[in-house]
Amino acid sequence: MPETEATTGVLYGVGTGPGDPQLVTRRAWHLIETADVIAYPAPDSGASFARSIVADAIRPQATEIAMIVPMRAGRAPAQDIYDSAADDIAAHLEAGRDVVLLCEGDPLFYGSFMYLLVRLRDRFTVEIVPGVNSLSACAAAQVHPLVARSDRLTVLPGPLDNAELASSIEGAEAVAIMKVGRHLPRIRALLTRLGLLEKSLYTSHASLPHQACHALAEAPEEA
Repeated sequence: MPETEATTGVLYGVGTGPGDPQLVTRRAWHLIETADVIAYPAPDSGASFARSIVADAIRPQATEIAMIVPMRAGRAPAQDIYDSAADDIAAHLEAGRDVVLLCEGDPLFYGSFMYLLVRLRDRFTVEIVPGVNSLSACAAAQVHPLVARSDRLTVLPGPLDNAELASSIEGAEAVAIMKVGRHLPRIRALLTRLGLLEKSLYTSHASLPHQACHALAEAPEEA
């Protein structure tokens, strides 16, 4: 843990879970409803999903820092945006104010929080409040175990090209492909070619009212 002044604030990386507010941990909810400063990622159009999950816990008087990050496929994270957000957050921490940084799912599982963590962890105290990740929520929605006993689980991001996906899938014992989105038709075709279509399940919007669970063979053409 970095050496910090006694008056320096704490940065909390708080997981807000997969979408259902009832899946937010009690620790996370308490920190959010007592926070003076709350930061969260938001798309360049539309509302922040992480914020929407816990909107009822945010005090009207809380200072909010919205990090507007383009959510376009194939683009690396906008480093200048995270640099600017880190500066804004650091100013509050240096003034002795704690900052709660929201992250959908879990902060350390494909979470945007990690881009802020690398910028701030050497200067400030950081605490992580884990959240239910989308992979666990999808398994729960399907009532389907992910792994058991000594099974190995391979987690892959959907935007990987077919060659990378295939090389990782072949020989794996259990596979979860995340961030499928517009890649669904391509991934379905790949799994069909690998002879795995009939063994594959598809879940979208896990834990939300419009949650959908299908065998992959019966899933919609587009996510």
